[in-house]
Amino acid sequence: MTTPDLTAAFVEFIRRTATDLPEDVEQALRQAHTKEAAGSAARSALDTILENVALARQHSTPICQDTGTPIAYFHYPEGWSTLKLKAQFEAALKEATRAAYLRPNAVNPVTGKNTGDNVGAGSPVLHFEEWEHDYLQVDLLLKGGGCENVSTQYSLPNAELKAGRDLEGVRRVALDAVYKAQGKGCAPGFLGISVGGDRGVSYFVAKEQLFRKLDEVSPQADVAALEGRITAEANQLGIGPMGFGGESTVLATQIGIPHRHPASFFVTVAYMCWAHRRRTLTWRAGTVEIK
Repeated sequence: MTTPDLTAAFVEFIRRTATDLPEDVEQALRQAHTKEAAGSAARSALDTILENVALARQHSTPICQDTGTPIAYFHYPEGWSTLKLKAQFEAALKEATRAAYLRPNAVNPVTGKNTGDNVGAGSPVLHFEEWEHDYLQVDLLLKGGGCENVSTQYSLPNAELKAGRDLEGVRRVALDAVYKAQGKGCAPGFLGISVGGDRGVSYFVAKEQLFRKLDEVSPQADVAALEGRITAEANQLGIGPMGFGGESTVLATQIGIPHRHPASFFVTVAYMCWAHRRRTLTWRAGTVEIK
């Protein structure tokens, strides 16, 4: 099967992701708004956030000044060229940056030089997997730098937190991560958590959880219960929107369980800010759909 030229579709895909917050995320923010006291700093912060979401959609401008690191997963049919898909997506990133849907965020850590177009070593972050279907699916996440800074990893057991190698230990370190983030993670946030794997796999799987719809819970009952408990208890910490205090600190927690080496027990918390920008593009028989 010949790889089609999807460059223009990818530009629109990036634009939609950067400027139009997903429906489930916006709905979660609106529900959080109803829980905050009238006249409070928390309610005011959410007023501003929701107004910003509407204006960004209306004017096709970035939801946040930090347009994030693009992270994309490509599931493609047999016979497609990953080299062509990569080239097309990078060309689209350059065009989206030129059109100001994205801010230039690819900076050489040694020289401090910005490439100016979001393309450089390690940017964008692209994953490719061939599958048995005859259509292409691309999932895109724009991960902000502020929330990335408060993402973290723990190695259990952790004596300081009295966290053992069990789900109770996972609960303890997850809440510790949220507490330490305070307002720096731009709450209310979303938690992608990995329990297991080596250090690299654990970071990888934690971020993968951020692609799930907010109502998608773990198929494992005890893990699903822990997801709900972490969210509920994080909202008892009093951090609130943008750290101003209140009831809404975490809007969803989603946990992945990669297998681990017997000697290691890593727990990674990928923190996502309120600007939870993710979209899915599907190409099927020449037709493109973006959700």
